[in-house]
Amino acid sequence: MAKESMKAREVKRAKLVAKYAEKRAALKKIVNTGDPADAYDAARKLQALPKNANPIRLHNRCKLSGRPKGYIRQFGISRIDFREMASNGLIPGVKKASW
Repeated sequence: MAKESMKAREVKRAKLVAKYAEKRAALKKIVNTGDPADAYDAARKLQALPKNANPIRLHNRCKLSGRPKGYIRQFGISRIDFREMASNGLIPGVKKASW
């Protein structure tokens, strides 16, 4: 089980990314396609944004345990919780393979 502070930190980062997403996209567009003088100003503004507003800093975590590794995107949970839930029949359409 992950520490509650780590889970809370990820939630905080996700909110910050959502808050600045539109502003970051506009500045990035200016930097990539604009006049060099405008691009320079946009790059400075982009650097002034909080570090945690960058979506690359987000990390997938298990919705149940908060585990950062072994994350299965399709289900949003870690491999350990997935295996346990699949064995108990809690995930529809998933069963253990045997041949």
